[in-house]
Parts: sequence; structure tokens; C-alpha cells
Amino acid sequence: MDNKIKAALINLDKSNIWHPFTQMSDWLNDDPNSPLIIDKAKGSYLYDVDGKKYLDGVSSLWVTLLGHRNPKIDRAIKKQIDEVSHTTFLGLTHKPAIDLSEKLLKILPDNLKKIFYSDNGSTAVEVALKMTYQYWQFKNEKRSFFLSLKNAYHGDTIGAVSVGGADLFHSRFRYLLFKSYFAMSPYCYRCAHRKKEIEFPVNAENFRDHNMQMGCQGQCIKEVETILAENNKEIAAAVIEPLNQAASGMIIMPKGYLREYANLCKRYGILLICDEVATGFGRTGKMFAVEHEDVKPDFICLSKGITGGYMPLAVTAVTNEIYNAFLGKYEEFKTFFHGHSYTANPLACAAANAVLDTLQQDEILQKLQPKIKHLKKELALLSKHDKVGNIRHCGVMVGIEIVEDKKTGKPYDCKLKTGAKICADIRKREVLIRNLGDTLVLFLHLTMTNREISKIISAVKIELDNL
Repeated sequence: MDNKIKAALINLDKSNIWHPFTQMSDWLNDDPNSPLIIDKAKGSYLYDVDGKKYLDGVSSLWVTLLGHRNPKIDRAIKKQIDEVSHTTFLGLTHKPAIDLSEKLLKILPDNLKKIFYSDNGSTAVEVALKMTYQYWQFKNEKRSFFLSLKNAYHGDTIGAVSVGGADLFHSRFRYLLFKSYFAMSPYCYRCAHRKKEIEFPVNAENFRDHNMQMGCQGQCIKEVETILAENNKEIAAAVIEPLNQAASGMIIMPKGYLREYANLCKRYGILLICDEVATGFGRTGKMFAVEHEDVKPDFICLSKGITGGYMPLAVTAVTNEIYNAFLGKYEEFKTFFHGHSYTANPLACAAANAVLDTLQQDEILQKLQPKIKHLKKELALLSKHDKVGNIRHCGVMVGIEIVEDKKTGKPYDCKLKTGAKICADIRKREVLIRNLGDTLVLFLHLTMTNREISKIISAVKIELDNL
């Protein structure tokens, strides 16, 4: 692209646009040529307006499940455009949504029987919260509180923020929020109950080993039990990101924790909402994270990878127990009064149908297993680096926590913006990743090759060497 045109575009961006999760003073004062203007994409790569390609190491914020410009998804959307691009879902229906519901219910846990559509991860969670609250009203029980985990992130709408436990994102809005209980996060590396003599990283194979290594006697799950035991009559539901608190730096739960959490909910009669917006559709190595520990929640929330990154779409899947509570006569007003203009958009549903067909027909999850092993091997080598405090890995999701002192786990001063600088510098190596503080985040396409995986890890190592 001509330099003058490029400069003009960058200037217009800086003059007109407010970017999400971005300190705009940094954006405005950055190198005038540094913002990447993405022009094209193909497979695992994004291309800027100058034709330079970048390996997309975060799936464009965790959504491009099968890479960019997947031929099957392209064809499905183009075909749907020739039929109908949008119609309201209030009082009408259409085939793409009907087909998608059938496909989803075949692969979701078998206790989930109904699909409610919305348009993003936050709204999928918001739907579950509102359904739960209304459900207990129909049961003549006043339950208006929720249980979540510290470090949790469930989206940016007010209800989702109310059950969010990431202070960086949520603390400023606390006076707008409804009350929730928050239990300790199973953040092994920074566990407040760890014994000082334990070296890093801690790689517990299961929940019991985790407790022994960390010297915490299961305090994280005990706190969940204490909250439920003392407040179960006022708690409407417990919300959890199964296996991975992704937006807090890829905090991977020890094996067995999710199962224990679900068992406690069942014991105390608490509905369970599993937020699989980040973990769904193969990111953990299985179709859904709950499958790893045979958990069957009352709600599963889905979005992000459901359309392969093509269109906004979300799903809240529920049991018949929840659905049936809303059935009644018109004049009883038991209807779930919630919806969105773009609910079940036909183009989005067509894309999602193509994604599910591709996952099955191309045996994507079966082919993914050797790639996960390759990634694990590469990460094991990287974990030895003296600037790597902890690597947290589940499926194709990775958090690499960078520290100033490996032995003590001492973090860098946040003013140094170490993680952000690494992500900026790594672009020179034609790789795009993101940071959450000083945790480097990798979120790989299911179709990424071993060679591409190795290139990302190699680029990270080079930048760590330069610290």
C-alpha cells in the first residue's frame, strides 16, 4: 500500500476510534507506523496492507477455530446470503437454526435438551443468569445470589461482570453489580497457601497431588463448600469456566477440581452454569471441557469458536427441568422475556453448521491429539527458561507467565510492561500473540501445523532471551 494512504488510514483510526481493552494514550503515542492494518487472511496467517504475513497465535481473540478463510465455511455463508441473511427469531424460525440445534444437542452432554440463541459470550452467560433467577421464582424460592471464583471472567455485560472475579476488569463497576459470593481460585502457581520451599513450576497431576504439593489442604475447594453450606438457600447458581480461567492468564484447574465443584453443587441443590465460551469446540482436546471429568451442568454457555470466527453467535443450552418451569398459560406471563435483534442470525447459524460438519467430517479432534503432544513437548523445553515462572497448558490454550526471578516467582514491575513489549517485539518475527499482564497467551487454531506451532514457541524463546 502507498505510504501516504497507509498513514492517512492510521491517522483516521487514531482520530476516530476507541479500541477495546486498550490504553488509548499508548495507542495514540505509539510509533505512527506501528499499528497493523489487516487486509487479508488465509489459514493460520493474517496479512497486513503491505502484504506481510503474521502467524495468528491467538486465533484472533480465540474465535478462528479452523483457521481463516476455511473453504467450507466460506461456501456455507455465500450460499446462505443467496437465500436470507437475516430474519427476526421472534415468532419466526428458519432451517439453519433448526439444523444447528439438532447438531448441538447430539454432541452436548445428554441432559441438555434445549437451545437458546443469542449473539456473544457475555449474553450467553447473561441468559443463563436470568433464566436461573426466574426459575427459582417459579419454585417460590427467593434466590438472588450467585457463586463464582476469584479471577473469573464471564463477559462485560452487567450480569456477567457481577459474577466476574477479575478485579482488573471488574472492580470499578462494583456499585453497579448484584451481590455474588467468590471462592478462592485454584491458581496453583500463585496459591496463597503454598509452602515457601516448593519450587516452581508446580505440575500437579491431579487435585490431590496439587493439595499435597501446595500445602493448601484443599483450601480452594473447601472454601467453595463452606460458601455453599452456609448460603445454599439463597444461591441461585454456581458459575464456572471449566478447566481454564482463560482471561485471567490461562489458570488451569488441577485434575479433579471441576468434578469436585460439580459434586458440591449437586449436594447442596445448586444449579451449575458452565461457561464454555473459551473452552468449547475442541480447544481442550475434547469437544467440551466438561467431558474431561464427566460433568453434566444445568447450563452450558457457548460462543467464540462456534462460527469459526466468521459471525457473532452464542448459545445457552439448558435442561428440560429449566425449560419446563417456564411453560404456562399466556396470562401467567412465565415467558422468558429476553432476546436480541440478531438472535439466531441465519448467516451465523450457517457458519456454525459448517463448523460442526467440518469438525466431524474432517476428524479435526482426532488429528489434533498429536499436535497437542507436540505443543506439550515444545512447552516443556520452554519451561526451563530462566524468565519463565510457570507454563499453564490445556489442549491448544497456553499461558506463559514471565517472571523476573524464577526461583522466587518474583514478577516484573508492571510499569515495565514486559509482557506487552514482548508481544510488540515478536511481530518482527511474523508472529502475533497477546499478553494478559506478564502472561503470554497462545490460543491456537485446531488446524495449525506442528511447524507453525514450533515457529511460535521459537519466537517466544528468542524474545525471552532478549529480556
